[in-house]
Amino acid sequence: MPRELEPAIAQREFVLAALKQGLRTDGRALLESRNVELVFGEELGMVECKLGKTRVFANVSATIVRPRQDRPYEGLLTISSEISPMASSVYEAGRASDEEVAITRMLEKVIKRSGAVDLESLCILAGQRVWHIRLTLHFLSDEGNMLDCACLAGITALRHFRRPEVEVIGEEVIIHSPEERAPMVLSMHHTPICITFALFEDSSAPVLDPSHLETQLATTTVHLALNAQKELCVMHKAGGMPLSVAEIMQCVKIGVERVKVVSKMVNDALEEDWKGRVVEIR
Repeated sequence: MPRELEPAIAQREFVLAALKQGLRTDGRALLESRNVELVFGEELGMVECKLGKTRVFANVSATIVRPRQDRPYEGLLTISSEISPMASSVYEAGRASDEEVAITRMLEKVIKRSGAVDLESLCILAGQRVWHIRLTLHFLSDEGNMLDCACLAGITALRHFRRPEVEVIGEEVIIHSPEERAPMVLSMHHTPICITFALFEDSSAPVLDPSHLETQLATTTVHLALNAQKELCVMHKAGGMPLSVAEIMQCVKIGVERVKVVSKMVNDALEEDWKGRVVEIR
């Protein structure tokens, strides 16, 4: 994979000096996030999330498969991602980068291990037939903080998706088309949202939603996954700078307030999209 060029010394010194004064090169405050825009596709489960100039496209599909032997009453949820050269010239097609692997693992923790989707509701016939939900993420542009953008795109796509209604008669499973019966919403326990902070060695204040340049210069990054119920689902720290309990709690408090705003925005966007669709919702 091509090696990404490090920022010039003059650029590095300028950005770090500005951060000490509470200034950022894009004009934002230290705790100000970029604008979020959600664009829904024609098909259910297709969502593009724009976080500033960072763009991620999420697509959800469903198929019927046999369940795992050790979990006969649970459906399957698979998350995959692809960072192509379209996002940045430092990525290669067909070869997973370290960042892509790290983002996929983090999304597995945030969406799958936190129990966001009710897997038992995906069971059709215990031990025989279950729904397999696939969440695929395509990274279109990398201008920093791809994890938050991907998490928001993925969780919104899961909430936007509708699976076909099924009917079980004996051992036979009948799949009804959307014209016959209204598709069913995925049962979700909660909606986790990622919030990322960048911390710098010479600055005590955290930086919310770091840009690509700020991420390169950061000493430590902290990723939090919280939901609207103020529950901390996942916390991940990357970097060697030690953090005190007070600093971590400061990030959590900021993240809780940010999640309230993002959750309301997602709910409003989903409601607005459904107003323009001729689909019966059960």
